[in-house]
Amino acid sequence: MCSRYVFEPLAAPFSLERSISMNRSMPGLLMMAIFWIANTVLASNPSLTEHSGISEIPVTTSSGDARTAFLQARDALEMTRSTDAEALLNQAIEQDPKFALAYLYKAYLFTSLADWRKNMELAVANKERCSPGEQLLIDMRMTFPVNDAAKRFALTRKLVNTHPGSARALLILADQIIQRRDVTKARDLMRQALEIAPDFVPAHNALSVSYMTDQPQNLTIAADHARQMVKHRSDEPIGHIALGDIYRAENKLEASRTSYVNATEINPRDDRAFGKKGHINTFLGNYDQAREDYRIAQQIAKGNLKVVWANYGVFTFLYAGDITSALDAWNRLLTDLLQMNLSEPQLLRARINVLGNRATAAMHYGLLSIAEHALKERTEYQLQRFDILQSTNMKRNFQTGQAIWEGTLAAYQGDYTKAIERAERNARLQEPSSNPRKLDRYHRLRGDIHLMQKQYDLAIEHYQKASNNSIWVQYGLALSHQGAGNHEASQRLLKQIAGYNFNTLQYALIRARAIERTQ
Repeated sequence: MCSRYVFEPLAAPFSLERSISMNRSMPGLLMMAIFWIANTVLASNPSLTEHSGISEIPVTTSSGDARTAFLQARDALEMTRSTDAEALLNQAIEQDPKFALAYLYKAYLFTSLADWRKNMELAVANKERCSPGEQLLIDMRMTFPVNDAAKRFALTRKLVNTHPGSARALLILADQIIQRRDVTKARDLMRQALEIAPDFVPAHNALSVSYMTDQPQNLTIAADHARQMVKHRSDEPIGHIALGDIYRAENKLEASRTSYVNATEINPRDDRAFGKKGHINTFLGNYDQAREDYRIAQQIAKGNLKVVWANYGVFTFLYAGDITSALDAWNRLLTDLLQMNLSEPQLLRARINVLGNRATAAMHYGLLSIAEHALKERTEYQLQRFDILQSTNMKRNFQTGQAIWEGTLAAYQGDYTKAIERAERNARLQEPSSNPRKLDRYHRLRGDIHLMQKQYDLAIEHYQKASNNSIWVQYGLALSHQGAGNHEASQRLLKQIAGYNFNTLQYALIRARAIERTQ
């Protein structure tokens, strides 16, 4: 699961960079990072939590050395240094092999679903040694494989009731609230967290992200919180990266680049800082420099993050309008994956990701035979992945995603009957899910289909029901308003899109056209 605060998402179709202190994704994607920081340590004796009246979530371990390593790991995660955090968590587990919370955090850092399962099984096996709050955190994480968002929300509320004075618990609840699209209430919870701990960087980060990415947007407030991050952790690049993201949102590209350069100087081993610098060079049209930045980020990164930065390097060709070079680069990347020291599950995931990107770009450019071939290969790898998982819920997730892919290809091929049938299949498969955002992809696909058919009012209806933070949806909505004769609404959206400045496959495909349509 991708976090709003921790990683750039894998550059997959319909995903968003929306960058954070590492990653600014869409609303409701706070959870992993918030879980990562969702605990604190009281004192060396965990029994203090039962009698002292302190309302923070405890950390239960029999080893002082394990506690020290865990605290350092938590700090590394808060500062989005995942590689450092993983090494420290391993140290904590070595000192206390029954450290449930350390296994939970290891699960957040999973490099494969098998790795996630192993660590969650160990967390669950040892959770009876933990406090009620820690047990709730473990139980909350176990709701993800079964897509039980309603249970997760109930457990989160229980966590806050159990620890009403916990800043971290409030941030977890804020995530759940924002998934229900109540941005105002979520921000109130984030501010409550700061009332408890005014120098708590994750809360400043949460508010900075929200005011930059969620509506109503306020970049001045976002920048204020980013500067607080710099103030409280001047030794870390996280605040400078956040400021760079905000300058990008303000279309102050040179100021943004300066912030990212500052971040690379503070920590020359931070792949995010170089990757962000690559983003800004992309938007400045410095494509060769951007590719070099991504190459450095890829060299520093570990695991699937190497694939992330390699994909962004390919995107530079799309921004330049060179689909042939992009397709060639993805072909080379498929070969290069073998040299990235990826585990088998990571390699499988990377192939799925690269082929999905290749298929999406080919469809957009009308290269349908290339797209069809890429999707066929991607499907074969997906089936391998889910055969390994042996998970009914994950296989259902595959079916819902596959319906969207097949429907999208059918729409580009002009087979709108098949496209609509696949969209409706996706909606039916989603019925058991309690996720309030479960129909976002359905509405996006229906919007795309009706736009292609020039049924603009129907397209608008569906796009307005999809995630309003998707740049693809916003572009489709702009074109639909244009087709319907709503010139003012169309131009307003197109101007916002033209200055978006956050790096995604979608945006690489539409940016130049959006800019042209505003002129």
